[in-house]
Amino acid sequence: MKKINWQYTLGEILIVIVGITIAFNLNQCAEEKKDKNLRDTYLENLKIDILADKEELTKNLKTLVKYKKEAETIAKVLNDTTIENYTITKKVFAISPLIEFTPQDITYKTLVNSGDFTLFNDISLKSAIQKHYSSDLQRVTKAYERQEIIHREYLGKYYIYNSDFDKMKKREFPFEDVRLLKRIVQSLGGAYTIQISATKMAITHCDSILKLTNP
Repeated sequence: MKKINWQYTLGEILIVIVGITIAFNLNQCAEEKKDKNLRDTYLENLKIDILADKEELTKNLKTLVKYKKEAETIAKVLNDTTIENYTITKKVFAISPLIEFTPQDITYKTLVNSGDFTLFNDISLKSAIQKHYSSDLQRVTKAYERQEIIHREYLGKYYIYNSDFDKMKKREFPFEDVRLLKRIVQSLGGAYTIQISATKMAITHCDSILKLTNP
């Protein structure tokens, strides 16, 4: 019977084990690099989305502050029930456009739906991102919905049923039921106040997340 060379056999086994270990480590390194590259891509896209949100919110904030001041001016002038000032008509129509905000959340939704959020190991950053999209921006959206409701349910109907556009063409005061118009304008002023507060908060949170994403 042939004698087994255990020293040689053990050496061969050891070589196989070392080879498997090296291959496993190389594969693990490759996976970690792949995960890191994917995480970095997500992070870069999130930064682009948040910067876009901040830019839109900052633009909206300037408009909201302007509209709020105009609404206060209009409400004061409308206290005079005998008003026949055509210039106030321009101010009323000036604050009529709806101010909208649409969050850029495609990257976040992709992260959540794909399960890739597990790639983020930084708990502070992960929590900040989740809070931003699931809570902070929801508050902003609801604040903007208030103005939309006032436009849809009150201002739009007021223009249809209480405005004489023929008078406006003649540069005459076109509004009937001035007291109702005043209440609508005051409601808009309140909506602008809430929007301003929510918008400022969202901008601050955008800055906080952007700071966390910087290396």
